[in-house]
Amino acid sequence: MSEIATLGGGCFWCLEAALKQLEGVESVISGYSGGTTEQPDYHSVCGGDTGHAEVVQIHFDPALLSYRNLLEAFFAIHDPTTPNRQGNDIGTQYRSVIYTHSSVQEDIARDLLAEFEASGTWPDPVVTQIAPAPTFWPAEDYHQNYFAHNPNQSYCQYVVAPKVGKLRALFRDRLKKT
Repeated sequence: MSEIATLGGGCFWCLEAALKQLEGVESVISGYSGGTTEQPDYHSVCGGDTGHAEVVQIHFDPALLSYRNLLEAFFAIHDPTTPNRQGNDIGTQYRSVIYTHSSVQEDIARDLLAEFEASGTWPDPVVTQIAPAPTFWPAEDYHQNYFAHNPNQSYCQYVVAPKVGKLRALFRDRLKKT
């Protein structure tokens, strides 16, 4: 039986392109969560007035990929220490956030963050928010599988591709067999 994870860590194109390569990930949908506007669109979210974060909603098989392993991959491909920012992408829509779908997910996320803090994984404090999953709004169709459809676009080459490469290098034993 599938589980759902909803994660935000900068541009959803990066998260979607990288995380969908993990064994056990059934689908990844780019979208928006955490704001107050009904039916948000990319233009309004990028304006910063809706309160939404760019997120991905991941359907995964926990028999093949644990929620903890999914979170470890998520943390490996974004910087959870920069509030409302990932690289040159700046704004509340780029915040680091874990929207949980159960108390078990919340416990796993909080335990993992505590481990990171105790181990000093990052030199700066982790600012990742953990909150119950609000309504998820799928992004416009042209955002879905963006990297696969636009591999030569400059943002994809300079921002998305390195994150995909990092995930592939760090989690090569957990990648889908092609």
